[in-house]
Amino acid sequence: MPTDTRSKPKGTLGFWMCTALVVGNMIGSGIFLLPSSLAVFGPISMAGWVLTAGGAIVLALIFGRLARLSSNTGGPYAYAREGFGDFAGFLIAWGYWIALWSGNAAVAVAFAGYLSFMVPAIGETALAGLAVSLGAIWLLTWVNLRGVRQAGIVQVVTTVMKLAPLLVLILLGLSHVQPANFRPANLSGMSNISAISACAALTLWAFVGLESATVPAGDVRNPTKTIPLATIVGTCVAALVYIATTYVALGVVPSGTLAGSNAPLADVAHVMWGFGGAVFIAVGACVSTFGTLNGFVLLTGQVPLGAARDGLFPAGFARVSRTGTPAFGLISSSLLASALIAMNYTRSLAEQFEFIILLATLSTLIPYLLCAGAEIMIRAKRKERTRLPPQAFVLAGLGFVYSFWAIFGAGKDVVFWGVLLLLAGLPIHVWLRWQSGAITSKEIS
Repeated sequence: MPTDTRSKPKGTLGFWMCTALVVGNMIGSGIFLLPSSLAVFGPISMAGWVLTAGGAIVLALIFGRLARLSSNTGGPYAYAREGFGDFAGFLIAWGYWIALWSGNAAVAVAFAGYLSFMVPAIGETALAGLAVSLGAIWLLTWVNLRGVRQAGIVQVVTTVMKLAPLLVLILLGLSHVQPANFRPANLSGMSNISAISACAALTLWAFVGLESATVPAGDVRNPTKTIPLATIVGTCVAALVYIATTYVALGVVPSGTLAGSNAPLADVAHVMWGFGGAVFIAVGACVSTFGTLNGFVLLTGQVPLGAARDGLFPAGFARVSRTGTPAFGLISSSLLASALIAMNYTRSLAEQFEFIILLATLSTLIPYLLCAGAEIMIRAKRKERTRLPPQAFVLAGLGFVYSFWAIFGAGKDVVFWGVLLLLAGLPIHVWLRWQSGAITSKEIS
């Protein structure tokens, strides 16, 4: 979401802050609920994690190269717009916005899932889970409408509170792993390739946000060096945490028991340490998902705000309230997230989470797909073809193939709804271009 950063102080974010931004935005709800969705496939899901981690690192390298090429604020949106033009910029902004509000629905469902471990009534009826999920979204929407911003110390505390239970689970849980739980490897009934593809589509949700350090590029010290390094290091750290956590979860609790759980890591902790350990994990998960939801609610207003200021979103999204918040964007985004939850409330919390994250991930994969070739397009426009090394073409090809494969793995239902949501924005773009052309004609006449 490009904004004018000329009046802002430069160089306020260093390597550690950028790395924390990448890790903090990636490690949220996914790792706390994904083991339940992956348990349906069995231990073969570990292969999905490894392939997804490899693909995410390729994308991190691509974004690192783009950050060296352009320090414009906005990350994927800025790169795609410069490389492919306004229409691609609109699709990126539109797809990102869809990913954000649908992602909020998934995070709210994950929050309700872990809260249900401590308050079982929440998970016993679909209506109770719906009420908690919607309540979390609208409470944080209200907070953001008041203009409340999380201070840096709160961000640090939240990050520590989300990482602490995971690190404890990994370090102490390795001794509880039972090798017998890894046989048979594939429980899905699919072929191994199909099962791994489906797992990769699910696990990519956990890597959404790997490009976070590229978004505030205008406020980063030495962005051409800091952003690439922070993006790659942050992605690798998150990958190690994800793989190790899932390994412990599948090794401690049989896949058949883990599948469908509303609080899988809490169940793992319960097996190892009893109710007290389970509560420790559940509280950490609630803090993590609630904090992630707060940050994503904020972004649902900011992303369309930036696009609207560039003339790529309706003008209503550009208006701010007396408290300086994009109220229209916040409220409309939360309404859409609420509708998505309500449409799926008859499913279990775990089933809701799985469908919604696939939808959100698909909306993110489209921007990743375009950004894979953005460097080639940008250098071609700048007439810098001779400065494009062979590895750029290799990375672009790998990034495109991986993103395309992950879209395939999402399944036909998710692709169907995701493409419909993306195409639904085309009339808006046409209308905005028409309005822009009409205004220009009047001014000329």
